Formats: sequence, C-alpha cells, structure tokens
Amino acid sequence: MTKENKKITVIGGGVIGSATAWHLADLGYNVQIIDPQFDQVVNRSGGLNGSQASLGILMGYVFTKNKGRAWQLRKRSMELWPTWICKLDSTETPLKLAKPLIKLASSSIEAAQMEDLIKQRPHSGLELLKEKYSSKVISHPWPESNYGGIISHGDGYINPLKLLLNLQNKLTKLKVQKIASSVCSIARGSTKTNLKWELYLSNGLTINTNNLVICTAIGTSKLLKNLGYDILMEPILGQALEVELQSSNKDWNGWPAVLMSQGVNFIPHKKNRIIIGATLEPGHKANINCLQAMLKLNGVAPDWLLSASIINQWEGVRAKPVGKPAPLLETLEPGLIIATAHYRNGILLAPASAEWVGQEVNKQNSGK
Repeated sequence: MTKENKKITVIGGGVIGSATAWHLADLGYNVQIIDPQFDQVVNRSGGLNGSQASLGILMGYVFTKNKGRAWQLRKRSMELWPTWICKLDSTETPLKLAKPLIKLASSSIEAAQMEDLIKQRPHSGLELLKEKYSSKVISHPWPESNYGGIISHGDGYINPLKLLLNLQNKLTKLKVQKIASSVCSIARGSTKTNLKWELYLSNGLTINTNNLVICTAIGTSKLLKNLGYDILMEPILGQALEVELQSSNKDWNGWPAVLMSQGVNFIPHKKNRIIIGATLEPGHKANINCLQAMLKLNGVAPDWLLSASIINQWEGVRAKPVGKPAPLLETLEPGLIIATAHYRNGILLAPASAEWVGQEVNKQNSGK
C-alpha cells in the first residue's frame, strides 16, 4: 500500500497532535486529525488545554541530564527547531525563537551543577551569568539570587498561539482533513472494512482508519481502556498571568527572552507588561495559594512585581504519566501509536516526538 493510500488518523489537535499530523502529511501520508476545538477561537482566558496555555519555553540545553531518553529527545528537538521554524514561518504570522534563556540558581548546589553543565557542554552556547547581565544594567531588577545563574544562548521561547495557528494553516495547505469533534470510543475494526480501527465520534459519525496516533494527554487513558490498555495519567495544572507594572515607562532593556527563578518563568511581553507562569500543582483546579506563592517567589520577588496589576490570568492542565517517564512514545500494537503525556515540555519536544512517530509509521508501512 502506498503512502497516499495509507490512512492515518491523529486524535488531538494540540501542538503534539498538530505537529505530528503535519509531519506525517509532509512525508506523503493521507492524514486526518480530530479535535473538538478546531472551530473555536483561542483566547487566553480561563481554562485552556495544555498547548494553548503553554508559555512556549524551549529549555533544551540547560537540561541537567546528559544521557537517557529525556536528554536525547530534548537534544534532537533543539536540532530540529531551526528547520521547523523556517518551514512554519509565514508573513501573516511570523514565527521565531526568541533568545536567550537565563536561569537563576536558587542554591549553592544548583550553582555548582550549572558550572559542571557548562564544562560538560562546551559547544552548547552556555555560560555563567556575568556582570554585564546583572541587575545593575537592566531596566527592571531581577528576582534576588545570591548564587548567580546560567545563560543559554540557544534556548528561549516560541509564541505558542502563533505556532498552533501556523501548524493549522500548514495542515490546510497539505489537505489534511480536520474534524471538529470528540472521539467517544475506539474499537478494533471488523473484517468487512479491512481497516484496523473504528472511531465513534460525538457528532454521530464513525470513522475507519489503518493507523491511529493518539495525542490526547489526559484523555488518552479513557480512549485506551476499551482496547485493554491501562495507562494512567496524573493531571498537573499550570497557572499564568500577564501583569502590568505600576508607573513605569521603561522597556525590558537587559532582560533575556526568558528568565527562570524559583521554578517560575518570566517572559517580557509588552512595554510595562510581563507574562509569568509555572506548572506547580497537582489536579484540575487552580489553587489561589499556589498563585500567590508564584508571585512572591519564596520571598525574593522584586518590588515592581509585588506592586504589579494582573491584566489577564489563565491556567491549563498537563498530563503526567503515572509510573512512567514523560513523554509516552509507544507503539502499543501494529497501527496503534501513542505520543502523549509530555507534561511541561510539549512544545519543546514536538519536533522529536513527531519525527519518532513518522519513523514508526514508516517501519509499519515498509513491513519491518
């Protein structure tokens, strides 16, 4: 069977599902993608899915591990992202990787780990925080840190909403069928259709397909249960704020594209405004105490942050696998692949995850 006749259905239209569908279509496969939010306008308010609520941070080179699957996925994604950005960029919605990323050390132990990391990766664009990046020359003082930090000239962030929009536009250009519906259940196909999977949608339709790629985060467990797979997910909620500084007319001169302190991320957004976010709490419901702790930064928040006004607020639930490392990239059986539960790193790992799915599909298509 040729690639054009090989029907692949992707469930989930977040960044992982959309990136995977785009990559598979770019390889020449006949792809359709299903998600109930395709016909909805993304607006950063209230509860969103993980991709929409994401800050889009690419923290690859400052990842502390030097081996294992987690590091290999990050390393490969950071290698792929420049090419992906070029292919996804458009004049209507420009896409770029804003750099650098600075991570402040919260202890002497973490500071020592940063020094070791720089020695271990001499060609990765890492350096220790120096005087020229100190709070003496920036327009808004950073959160306090007595231990210095690390600068990654290769890491940064991508605007997640622009990324999703550009991915959707690429899917349209590649004639990927987008179905705005939910998948209620999945069953193994009958011998009559000669297709492996039957999908029952909330709009009443039934879809048959050869290959199925599930990228539905928290929803993965329910879809797989009817097929005999017991894969558990833990919801982890992230909160984010856009705040406006009081009586200040300065730009964010001297600030990096991303600053990380006390597990909280800061992204300069507009004049006098900054986006602040962290994935800090289990469950589906936002906790006001976690929000307050994020703003206070364990007592090291600068005065301008403590006096800032909240302009917008949103949260999103991520999926963390129970008893297994994130993400879940597995071929459960021929024609059934899961690429999900990326936890806090969906956008970062999208290229490597999509590439892995493409390789698995190619193996099955070639009969290997």
